[in-house]
Amino acid sequence: MATLRVGIAEAGVVRAPGTITTLGLGSCVGVTLYDEKKGMGGMVHVMLPFTELARGGDFNRSKFADSAIPDLMKKMVSLGADQRRLKAKLAGGAQMFSLGGTGDSLLKIGLRNVEACRKALLELNIPILAEDTGGSRGRTVELFTETGLLEVRAIGKEKRFI
Repeated sequence: MATLRVGIAEAGVVRAPGTITTLGLGSCVGVTLYDEKKGMGGMVHVMLPFTELARGGDFNRSKFADSAIPDLMKKMVSLGADQRRLKAKLAGGAQMFSLGGTGDSLLKIGLRNVEACRKALLELNIPILAEDTGGSRGRTVELFTETGLLEVRAIGKEKRFI
């Protein structure tokens, strides 16, 4: 069984029995899409919420929730997935650093990333089946295409499947 590793601001798609993983999700969000009938899973490692934060016209679309998620969906559909069957799971979006006091919402990038991912999925009519987001711990995730389970590992916590 091969495992595809998705880096920061990267996306990938695998078929069963393969798995797909990303490491070190802090404020970033790992978004997975899964088509059970096709045994196909995709993942993107989102760094920032919106493309309006990009500098210049030429930027990495996998970096931003509002472009990365639609692009991942289109890639999966082009490989045979059915958009109507896609289901999502999210992990990450932690607040890795103390902001002191109430903190400026602009600095709460983890929360903003999670909200932007939810919004993008809602606009695409892709339901979110589960999520492990927020908190202050980084995560590593792995999607198993044979089952659709997403393994979430965080330092100091038990491994869990969502």
